[in-house]
Amino acid sequence: MNRVKRVAHQILELHRDSFTDDFEKNKEVLEKVALVRSKQLRNEIAGFITKLIGGAEPEETAENLEAISPEAATA
Repeated sequence: MNRVKRVAHQILELHRDSFTDDFEKNKEVLEKVALVRSKQLRNEIAGFITKLIGGAEPEETAENLEAISPEAATA
């Protein structure tokens, strides 16, 4: 497990109620509850926490794309 995942899991164990599925809010919360020295690392951790909380949008499957009628796709 890489350090982003490890740190995210450790932070979530202690502060799960503080985080939401909003990336921007998670960045702010992360700054308050942890000392992260670089902006890039903070963003990676906040992004992974957002994904874990449920902020990741479901991908469109081929079945969903086929269900769209050609008329609706061109309109």
